[in-house]
Amino acid sequence: MATALARSRRGSQGADSKGTAQIIIPSSLGKLQNLEGLLLHGNRLTGEIPPSLGNISVLNVLDLSYNHLEGPIPSTLGQCKHLLKLILFKNNLNGSIPKQVLTGLSSLSIVKLDVFMNSLTGPLPLEVGNLKNLWYLDVSQNKFNGEIPITLGSCMSLKFLYLDHNFFEREIPMNLKALEGLSELDLSRNNLSGSIPKYLQSFPLEYLNLSLNNLEGEVPNGGIFRNSSVVFVGGNKKLCGGIIELHLPKCNTKRSMKRERSFHLKILIAIIFSAVGCFFLFLLVWTSCPMMRRAKKTLSSACSTDEFNMIKLSYEDLFKATNGFSETNLIGSGSFGCVYKGVLGQDETIVTVKVLNLQQRGAPKSFKVECNALRNIRHRNLVKILTSCSSIDSKGDDFKALVYEFMPNGSLEQWLHPRFDGEHSQSRTLSLVQRITILVDVASALEYLHHYCHARIVHCDLKPNIWSSWDKIMRMRNEASTIIQLPILIKDPVIS
Repeated sequence: MATALARSRRGSQGADSKGTAQIIIPSSLGKLQNLEGLLLHGNRLTGEIPPSLGNISVLNVLDLSYNHLEGPIPSTLGQCKHLLKLILFKNNLNGSIPKQVLTGLSSLSIVKLDVFMNSLTGPLPLEVGNLKNLWYLDVSQNKFNGEIPITLGSCMSLKFLYLDHNFFEREIPMNLKALEGLSELDLSRNNLSGSIPKYLQSFPLEYLNLSLNNLEGEVPNGGIFRNSSVVFVGGNKKLCGGIIELHLPKCNTKRSMKRERSFHLKILIAIIFSAVGCFFLFLLVWTSCPMMRRAKKTLSSACSTDEFNMIKLSYEDLFKATNGFSETNLIGSGSFGCVYKGVLGQDETIVTVKVLNLQQRGAPKSFKVECNALRNIRHRNLVKILTSCSSIDSKGDDFKALVYEFMPNGSLEQWLHPRFDGEHSQSRTLSLVQRITILVDVASALEYLHHYCHARIVHCDLKPNIWSSWDKIMRMRNEASTIIQLPILIKDPVIS
């Protein structure tokens, strides 16, 4: 047939370096729309498979085996919807099997796919599982790699499966368990690992070759494994057991059982210790929760105490208390106003009055923020706000002020860094114990602000002041209420 083909197509003939005629498959064959079988095996054909063969839509059999064809398998062959047998073995084809071929042929039920002894590479496509009626698959003696496709388990009509002489790796898939009608299976000369699946015992196998891999463990004793003349497992150095005729070493079951028991014992001990640890952790959390709730309840109660017991003061009251906001009563000034010393009522209570300069941008907002931030804060180490005043002054302008407890002994900075210029220089000293006490009080106030007050406060610098000379009680103000020398750094404390 090759001679007839050469005579009909002069342009399809060439010559190699030795003058030997070379015969290629003419692309014009794709015009034979009614061709059902194209058998060109054993004709020393060269060149590539013409993609035009995919135009023969009624083609049932394509046999190009035993030739010298090269190049890739044309993806257009997937257009041959009626193809039953695709036989390309013993050529020099390269590349991978096109997914389009496997997807296109699946719709009709191709029964035989044979690409044995080529140079095909890459993983075997998962789309091979679409060939539901495939009964013969031979991809042996190629260069396929990766794992054996788990989708092969969907080819339930398979009787002959040859994957040998490739580079397949990892374990034999459990999905192959569905191939219950398998007669011959060859997985030899690959890089497969793991154990031999026991489900192979139940197959009606007549030939099984698993040799020259990296399989390990015990060889099953049932089914085909009872017949050493049709089972080949040599070249797997870690296999053991099986029938005597396989000449494999005995499995050290005692050592294996001992190792398995040791492993299970370690897991059991780890589980027990983990459970005990979780129990004690739960117990610790469970016992500490009531204490935390009680502490939070106490602190929340402290936060809300006196919320509605603040004294009411008018502009006139503060005007009189500060001698008309005179300079002699001026303590200091901040970004949003001035701070005065004042004396209230008949009991002559000394207070600190912070008058906001409402002409400054943001001052009204600062007043509102400070009131919201400080009205519910109650702690022995935090300065207490006595009240606020929002009224109209003598000129008819808005007037806003905050009234705090008065700190008679100045700031902590004055005690830590005294000026030696007066008679009180020697008295402004702190011992080591007093300094430590101050640190503890600062930490206590910060812990309250950060964790226990129901309104979370985001603050910047803190200004410690000495409440009494030697009673070791210190008060602090967050920056929203800072007075005397220190500028207000936080203008909008965050309340959440």
